[in-house]
Amino acid sequence: MAACAPALDWREVRPAGAGIALLFPCKPDSHARQVRLGPDSVRLELHACTAAGATWALAFADLGDPSRVGPALVELRSAAARNLAASEPQVLGLKVEGATPNPASQRVQFQGRMPDGRAVIEQVAVFAKGTRVYQATALGDKLDADATDSFFGSLRVAP
Repeated sequence: MAACAPALDWREVRPAGAGIALLFPCKPDSHARQVRLGPDSVRLELHACTAAGATWALAFADLGDPSRVGPALVELRSAAARNLAASEPQVLGLKVEGATPNPASQRVQFQGRMPDGRAVIEQVAVFAKGTRVYQATALGDKLDADATDSFFGSLRVAP
């Protein structure tokens, strides 16, 4: 029976207070902590799980100031690359229903290394709704194109 179980068990997730819905391929755990994002610390909430050899995550924070949104999106994307000592990003398409248009909104793919030296691929999408910033991530030794397209394509910000 275990061999028949799907590696990805898709379900819609609507994290409380996030104003977003998306499909996760596994049941995410939730954590929150204070992080430095730009000049201030903000409460960043993270929802993440691991399935089919990849980690799937959504993080979000409310900045409370529209002028901080663009720089925060750039910082989120840059921090993801720094954490993996990653190569130049490959820009991928991103369309998030209900998101506030922002030139810093983007979906990219990096190749890099974990702290233990293991090579990984990471796709990161950063976007915003009002003063809330979001980062969706898929990270693994390899990423299934259909699974990542399902994950990132499911992102919908509530009006």
